[in-house]
Amino acid sequence: MANLVNLESVSKSYGERMLLDGVSLGVGEGERIGVVGLNGGGKTTLLEVLAGLTPPDSGRVSRVRDLRMGVVTQRTDLPEASTVRDVVLADFAAEHEWASDARVRSIVDGLGISAIGLDTPTATLSGGERRRVALAAVLVAELDLVVLDEPTNHLDIEGVRWLAEHLLARRTSLVVVTHDRWFLDTVCGRTWEVVSGTVEQYEGGYADWVFARAERARLAAAAEEKRQNLARKELAWLQRGAKARTSKPRFRVEAAEALISDVPPPRDSVELLTFAKRRLGKTVLELEDVSLSAGDRSLLDHVTWRIGPGDRIGIVGVNGSGKTTLLRLLAGETEPETGRRIEGKTVRLAHLKQELDDLPGELRVLQAVENVAARVQLGKHELSASQLAEKLGFPPARQWTPVADLSGGERRRLQLVRLLMAEPNVLLLDEPTNDLDIDTLQQLEDLLDGWPGTLVVVSHDRYLVERVCDTVVALFGDGTVTDLPGGIDEYLARRQSVATSRPVKEPAAREPVAEPKVSAAEWRAVTKELARLERKLDTLAEKEAKLHASLAEAATDPERLMELNTELKSLQAEKDELEQKWLETSEAVE
Repeated sequence: MANLVNLESVSKSYGERMLLDGVSLGVGEGERIGVVGLNGGGKTTLLEVLAGLTPPDSGRVSRVRDLRMGVVTQRTDLPEASTVRDVVLADFAAEHEWASDARVRSIVDGLGISAIGLDTPTATLSGGERRRVALAAVLVAELDLVVLDEPTNHLDIEGVRWLAEHLLARRTSLVVVTHDRWFLDTVCGRTWEVVSGTVEQYEGGYADWVFARAERARLAAAAEEKRQNLARKELAWLQRGAKARTSKPRFRVEAAEALISDVPPPRDSVELLTFAKRRLGKTVLELEDVSLSAGDRSLLDHVTWRIGPGDRIGIVGVNGSGKTTLLRLLAGETEPETGRRIEGKTVRLAHLKQELDDLPGELRVLQAVENVAARVQLGKHELSASQLAEKLGFPPARQWTPVADLSGGERRRLQLVRLLMAEPNVLLLDEPTNDLDIDTLQQLEDLLDGWPGTLVVVSHDRYLVERVCDTVVALFGDGTVTDLPGGIDEYLARRQSVATSRPVKEPAAREPVAEPKVSAAEWRAVTKELARLERKLDTLAEKEAKLHASLAEAATDPERLMELNTELKSLQAEKDELEQKWLETSEAVE
């Protein structure tokens, strides 16, 4: 397979910061590559060098002759005095030319360009609309390579799914920077991680990358264990020696005594709910017979909705469906037209908005956080202002940066840190993942996962919603808040049903009970078989973990390694077969 673009020993720095240091890699025909890494680590720089927007300081970038390449950056410069039609459909002389092309129609509808309006001047568009117009213009063209920088930022969940399906259906090569982990997992067959000036390459999408990093950490831990044994011997020698001999290398003694942190346990919903009830009481937030409109659109029509202590709710809906307005109503920032909003007496509410609140520009980051509180209790863990700031992407050196010098993404992270430092017991989060890199996202999810309060989240990030929320509700534009027991998959299925003009059940009506696929006796037998398979899978998982440990111990014994590797492959084949049976059986249960 020929490479469309090659980077050979490419270096690029800004000031004293080396973002790319001797990087060599290539993009092959038909490859779909996801680029991940910390904010400010060089992801966008790598894309700009690869696309020819920025020249490297040293090294060579080569491209095949007549390469057709489209690039969408976060800058989204559109021609002045143009309309949406001029940008997206510039290659079509007449209306019927593009209207008769199913692929182009799909792009125009899938990215919401029709809703924006083809004759709308681009000068009047919002930032999110400009990004969608620029993306549509690139996708309409016939290209060999598409380079995208955060294309999902201004798309709702339905738009993200459409974009993923569209890119999968094309033979075009793709290089994409995104923090949307579902998108990475669905679309990309390779992952590049930009870290410390280098680019680590992995096969597979997000899940494969996470597994590879965990495996790398496991192997490093095995090597570290050998070093720890040597350190323990040295520690014993130091402790037996004279005091003068132990005082000098005290930092080495402390390091030798430190233990490797274990993986945190999953969220204990029962414990968190009990704790939330103690902090919040029975009443948290309630809407009674509430109506609310936006212009001539009815967002809520005599809705009654109660949010209780410990509830963890994700709100989904298309852009413009009223999700942000609903959060403002829950926060008490918007008054309902009819009915009333009830707030519990013990509620301490925090609302993370999409807009950036005023921050104290004259202070430094750590001072701005300590202005709220010096320490915070998050569940069972007590953190200092500096520790929480570090968890959300401010390393110690960055904590002394003036707030006025922060980027937009950093200001948003600081806004979130300050909210959490106030120790609220009700959190309303409006698109909290915007401008966060994957590592910071994982830290945020870890914090929210063990946070003992009431949580309401609006987000297009499926992974975040599915991990930290127990309930998903949707705004379908019918004036109600619809509960979705099937989560985001059910939401997308219902939206697909609307798109294909199939009849949709009224959300307010009681769902009819589906006819069982099997008899009661067969149901019991299938359920029993499912439980047996789950127990067997648990047993195999334990054996697999032990085999991995044995492989690490046998690192210097080639014969033992081959024997263990054969055993592991056999076990994994058995596990795959059982998982397939489990899937087939679970479908029967459903």
